[in-house]
Amino acid sequence: MITTKGRYALRIMIDLAQHETDAYIPLKDIAARQGISKKYLEVIVKDLVKGGLVSAASGKGGGYKLNRAPSQYSVGDILTATEGSLAIVACVAADAEECPRAESCHTLPMWREFDTMVHDFFERKKLTDLL
Repeated sequence: MITTKGRYALRIMIDLAQHETDAYIPLKDIAARQGISKKYLEVIVKDLVKGGLVSAASGKGGGYKLNRAPSQYSVGDILTATEGSLAIVACVAADAEECPRAESCHTLPMWREFDTMVHDFFERKKLTDLL
């Protein structure tokens, strides 16, 4: 399940793309436009910075801005930066240990197929598709 954190991360990224200039955009402006607590956005934007999706500057004239053109961000990049794995079940997560039942598991192929569909969907969907 995609949490509020992931959904709000998308809203932050959309807002940054819509108001993109050479200047940094203050988080208080994004919070006001989106109707989301600035304190909660601070938590989310840290993940976006850590994931290399946005740059931050502090002090006067500080705020956040995109590191790339909006067309170069996939929704999958954004969700993964804030949610971690989007795997529907633990056994298909990228960092999952080999399941001892994998050879005899009748449902594993279905989970893998579904995981691929979700991954591919979010990777094809670009930030510009949401603008």
